[in-house]
Amino acid sequence: MAKKRIVIVDDHEVVRIGLRALLAQHPQFEIIDEASNVKDALEIVHKLEPDIVLMDIRLPGMSGIEACEQITRDYPQTKVVMLTSYAEDEMLFNAIRAGASGYILKQIGSEDLVRSLEAVGRGDALLDPAVTQRVFQEVRRAVKEEEASAFASLSQQEKHVLGLVSSGKTNREIAKELFLGEGTVRNYVSSILSKLNVSNRAEAAAYAVEHNLKEYL
Repeated sequence: MAKKRIVIVDDHEVVRIGLRALLAQHPQFEIIDEASNVKDALEIVHKLEPDIVLMDIRLPGMSGIEACEQITRDYPQTKVVMLTSYAEDEMLFNAIRAGASGYILKQIGSEDLVRSLEAVGRGDALLDPAVTQRVFQEVRRAVKEEEASAFASLSQQEKHVLGLVSSGKTNREIAKELFLGEGTVRNYVSSILSKLNVSNRAEAAAYAVEHNLKEYL
């Protein structure tokens, strides 16, 4: 198996020396260069096109996240693993948006770091276990926001009518259940179809199910 060619980017010399010494013990890796700042790192990537860049987030001048964005855009075959002392949510999500293949805390054990780089070398994406739960929480929050926004244009009464439409009830049955006139229900249904930009009751019902309407009634 070909060795994974790695560039280490960190503004602390002691960290670079430690990482180089650690990874040199593993024949599946080859440290081909190192840098202490983004400018030098980008020049190295342009010249050598490494398989993996192991890069600190906080660097003098341009941040590691900005560098990650440039590298993943211009050299998509190069994987960037962000190495940081900080488990801050904003940094984490910025790194993910920038295209990082990994986000690892510097407190990670040496064997875990090796396994993480092996995984990235295989094409996997990974997160330090200490921040994984935060990502799932953010994803769940984003899903909830998206679902809620799907019904933002509807009044509460229209949501109730849509819920009954999605359960298969006719206008007459809905009118009886909500103590409304059948013509009023018909108007509600027409308004719902227009606001949701759907053509008929079946599409409205499918929309309600897809966006989990029951959570908002």
